[in-house]
Amino acid sequence: FISTGIIIKLLISLNLILLVILLFCLNISGFSQGKFIVQNKKHSDKIRFKLINNLIIIPVEINGVTLSFILDTGVSKPIIFNFLNVSDSLNIKNTKTIFLRGLGEGESVEALKSRNNVLKIGDAIKLNQDLYQIYDANLNFTPRLGIPVHGIIGYDILKDLVVEINYSNQFIKLTEPIYYNYKKCNKKCQRLNLEFHKSKPYINCEVGIGGNQIPVKLLIDSGGSDALWLFEDDLLGIKSSDKYFYDFLGHGLSGSVYGKRSKIESFSLKKFTLKNANVAFPDSTYILHARKFKERNGSLGGNILKRFNVIIDYKRAVITLNKNSHFKNKFSYNKSGIELAHDGLMVVKENDNSMQRRTGNSNNNEGSTDDSRIVITTRHEISLQPAYTIVELRENSPAEKAGLQIGDVILAINNKSAHQFSLQKLMYIFYAEAGKNIKLKVHRNGQLLTFNFQLESLF
Repeated sequence: FISTGIIIKLLISLNLILLVILLFCLNISGFSQGKFIVQNKKHSDKIRFKLINNLIIIPVEINGVTLSFILDTGVSKPIIFNFLNVSDSLNIKNTKTIFLRGLGEGESVEALKSRNNVLKIGDAIKLNQDLYQIYDANLNFTPRLGIPVHGIIGYDILKDLVVEINYSNQFIKLTEPIYYNYKKCNKKCQRLNLEFHKSKPYINCEVGIGGNQIPVKLLIDSGGSDALWLFEDDLLGIKSSDKYFYDFLGHGLSGSVYGKRSKIESFSLKKFTLKNANVAFPDSTYILHARKFKERNGSLGGNILKRFNVIIDYKRAVITLNKNSHFKNKFSYNKSGIELAHDGLMVVKENDNSMQRRTGNSNNNEGSTDDSRIVITTRHEISLQPAYTIVELRENSPAEKAGLQIGDVILAINNKSAHQFSLQKLMYIFYAEAGKNIKLKVHRNGQLLTFNFQLESLF
């Protein structure tokens, strides 16, 4: 016989089990919708990032492996660059071949699409993320940025969470939309509407060219390091001034992009106006894919975005801009004509000179005296340091006129060893005021050569 008390206890236990199963199923169903969920009590998390050449580099964990990704509002698909065979350790399965097209005049690139990957950014997690692996060795941002970059992510995190980008203190904050509380905008803040086309965000603004204020629709592109790209259009009055120079502008999925660099009189986001802003006008041959969206007039990049602390809210289709300490920074540009890349490692021999004072006694007929000597001991330390190589050289630039060539390895700049600088800090030297003297010691085909030139203003 089974007592009534035992039956009641069994029923209670069964109900508890059913409740646990129900909660588990509800939890799994939340993830099965393909959304990022912030797994903590605050439903919000802060993640620090590195700002390299105006680009945001964040840690992203894929299937338990932590990698470095660019946070790029201009991409609709998360992409892994597999030049280091990183996917071999990611346990990626269920792949199929597709082709992706981007900026550049090359062909579409082959990629493998994989499903059901687990992505984690801070406490934000998604269980069934699609990924696109590209095996083209030329699509490698690491040499140009000087730090490892394994991929790009944008839309997939932005569509699910409110993303705060604090450029001042270099962190992003991810919050589930229903838990995000907006503060009232003050005079340093404004909120603007977003428009979307193929999962990419656009904003309406104005540019001042030739004395005219021209309305433009720009892609918000945190994955672009320039301030502005504008697509030339004579009917709208969007065109370069007579003062420009032809330059390398960047890499797209389908190859390099070249065009004109110049200045515009002003750039305005409603009440915020930036004077004498940098602008690039890419050649039409490199942007055929981008121009398929007829309403688009260009891109708004990192060199302007970093002047604000930004809140991006796809659910409400708004972006909030708060002016920060970078807002009034002068727009500068590379006045040398040199583009560098991290090109492996080189052996460096450094001298370590130590000085010692040695004292001894010597006796003679006149008594005892001190015999003091200074002894310098030289030691050599051998180390592996980054090699910085010239990969782009602008025609008729100061560096080219001085005799520098693509492939030259920079050993020293202004009598300081190049390896003492990060790639970004070394490049910033070329952004100094016009007239600054530059002395470069380089290695070329077994020779050590020295070149001198001055930075030149082109505007």
